[in-house]
Amino acid sequence: MILKTNSELGEVSIANGVVAEIAGAVAMKCCGVVGMASRNKKDGIVNLLKSESMSKGINISIEEDGVVVEIHMIAEYGTNINEVCKSIVNNVRYAIENEVGIKVNKVNVRVEGVRVE
Repeated sequence: MILKTNSELGEVSIANGVVAEIAGAVAMKCCGVVGMASRNKKDGIVNLLKSESMSKGINISIEEDGVVVEIHMIAEYGTNINEVCKSIVNNVRYAIENEVGIKVNKVNVRVEGVRVE
């Protein structure tokens, strides 16, 4: 799907992948995030995504008055996961609303695993 906004000057179309890339870049900068996650639906195995494919761990749903962002991530062991998720929600919402100009209705963060080194 593509997000479209109209004005008297013309139409602007923004692909979901653009919004997903912004969300992924912002989420990766949050303290306590190891990376985005991809779940193999057949086996239920979670994979850590490389930085060039991090948008695969993010789903964008378009609603009438905005978007819903769902982020699948892997947290770093020893961090306060609740605080990491709050940071992701606030930073992703701010970045998308200010950079793209689209209202964010929800940011859902799914912690798919914890990385222990």
